[in-house]
Amino acid sequence: MKKTTVIQDTKSITPQHQLQTTIEAAKPRGSQGYVLAILTLFILTALSSTAQLKLPRLVSDGMVLQRDKPVKIWGWATAGEKVTVRFNNKVYYTTTNEAGQWQLLVQPTKSGGPYTMEISATNTITLNNILMGDVWVCSGQSNMDLPMARVAWKYPEEMANAGNPQIRQFLIATRYNFQAPQDDLPGGAWEALTKESIGRFTAAGYFFAKSLYEKYQVPIGLIKAPVGGSPVEAWLSEEALQAFPAQLSVAQKWKDDNLVKQTMQRDRETDINWYTKVWQGDAGLHESNPWYAAAYDDAQWPTMNIPGYWDEQGYRNIYGTMWFRKSIEVPASMAGKPAKLLLGTMINRDSVYINGLFVGTTGYQYPPRRYEVPAGILKAGNNTITIRLFNSSGRGGFTKDKDYLLATPGDTIQLTGAWKYKQGASAEAMAGSTTFQYQPGGLFNGMIAPITPYAIKGVIWYQGEANASRAKEYQQLFPALISNWRQQWQQGDFSFLYVQLANFMATKPQPAESQWAELREAQLQSLSVPNTAMAVIIDAGEWNDIHPLNKKAVGQRLSLAAQRVAYGNKKLVYSGPLYQSMQIEGNKVRIIFNNTGSGLIAKDGKPLQQFAIAGADKKFVWANATIKGKEVIVWSDAVANPVAVRYAWADNPEGANLYNKEGLPASPFRAGE
Repeated sequence: MKKTTVIQDTKSITPQHQLQTTIEAAKPRGSQGYVLAILTLFILTALSSTAQLKLPRLVSDGMVLQRDKPVKIWGWATAGEKVTVRFNNKVYYTTTNEAGQWQLLVQPTKSGGPYTMEISATNTITLNNILMGDVWVCSGQSNMDLPMARVAWKYPEEMANAGNPQIRQFLIATRYNFQAPQDDLPGGAWEALTKESIGRFTAAGYFFAKSLYEKYQVPIGLIKAPVGGSPVEAWLSEEALQAFPAQLSVAQKWKDDNLVKQTMQRDRETDINWYTKVWQGDAGLHESNPWYAAAYDDAQWPTMNIPGYWDEQGYRNIYGTMWFRKSIEVPASMAGKPAKLLLGTMINRDSVYINGLFVGTTGYQYPPRRYEVPAGILKAGNNTITIRLFNSSGRGGFTKDKDYLLATPGDTIQLTGAWKYKQGASAEAMAGSTTFQYQPGGLFNGMIAPITPYAIKGVIWYQGEANASRAKEYQQLFPALISNWRQQWQQGDFSFLYVQLANFMATKPQPAESQWAELREAQLQSLSVPNTAMAVIIDAGEWNDIHPLNKKAVGQRLSLAAQRVAYGNKKLVYSGPLYQSMQIEGNKVRIIFNNTGSGLIAKDGKPLQQFAIAGADKKFVWANATIKGKEVIVWSDAVANPVAVRYAWADNPEGANLYNKEGLPASPFRAGE
């Protein structure tokens, strides 16, 4: 895509610099040169008092503008200056206010393009390759942020076949501000979907956009604005935070710039000191024969089964580094070839070597370790893999039930089982630091406020993990966010589509309390807000990964929600069964659902699972359940007088199998409590 063309741009050259250049050039000419210099000074002073026309980052080459509604174009120039916009054979005029701000509305335009827009004031800016389509803001936390590059190995055909200039993304970098809402972004550009760019696209957003484009053949623009680990309150404006005094107090605290700087400096020093101590004290690095060397003798090291955690070997509350070594026999068919090394995920930071040569590193626990082993490293016979693993808090080790293997085409060596291990450096747990991007209001001011003038179709939102321990508060915070954003955009009750938390963590043999289930309930209750829909994904998660890789299911279910709520397909079954009401009938409970579609089913033909029932004592036991039309009958011989029922009420409700015939899972719920 062409970059924005700016004509008569002298902004980057100061009048003082130009004057000095003129004087130096004029010196040999005598006094007349100085006269010329003085004259130039007056001219350049006049130029400096005229602000150059400036546009927000979003309003740039390759942008997707919202079709079929008035579109705001805005920017900055000299106070009182006339601004002219030419677009689609129409001309628009306005004048800047005293602060040099201007805005105008472009008439509704049907989908299509590419178009050119010319904006003129003191200077002229020409924007090229503009499409009219549907614009969606993609926000939340890391599961929305997770890019296609992270799941490339899962979707190789998507990566290989990517190439649709009608789907575009604008990536907003993480930015917070506690002082005031910002009026522009510091960077960013619109990027069309290509083989080169797909890795940067939000994975959930990509599958969402692809599905919508295939359905409607309308250009789709994604504004990617998530931040990993962010709680919902970080995305609220200060105005909205007024309803939450505790959160507002924190937001006001961080308005003290000196406090922020002092805190950042303290945290930085703590971090540096911890890693310096570990580095200096790591025997594995500083012995004459380092522990990653191929010839190092590890015969006296104890063994540990991987995957696993070192606290299971008695190393509790031990932090620093732990080294792991494994000898493997490589067949001649693999020798010398490039290979892939898969090492699950680790807690927390690793450096990996094969035969003494470095092959990869990852800085934190969540990304899957998938390292490329260059040709020439593997040899026939004995080879050694060495891992240096940092841990600064919590459990250190290797995530269970992941792939640990070394592979070339046609050959695979499994790496699970016994590994030698030895502690390299010991340290205290690292002190916690202040994550400023998680503080109330900061992300709204830095990332959302600058884009609220931009016309959009709606929002897709994937967030909640960071608030899972505060579900009751989330019942108010999340609806407040939806309302807040709609007020800030001033575009009515646009569609707000969101993802319910996936299944995660270890399963439990008996019914139990669950913070994640409570958060899912808060999300379910938020459907009472108009023009919202929720994608249920309790069948698309991974028990051992908070970032499940199946983003295709997420994007496609969000697309179904959009087709119903945003595009008006009232006949479409867009959601799985949702709890509506219950009736107690003797020792049984009748559960009534809506969104049953063509009917209820137990997936895979198995008996319904994950239903629990309780009497007045609220002690839940597993229950029998059977489908009867659009209802489910629940009972247990152990509960004669039931008062409450739960379904899929767990962190990881493995086996939950109530669906509609369209293949969409029922949302977890509780009733009668």
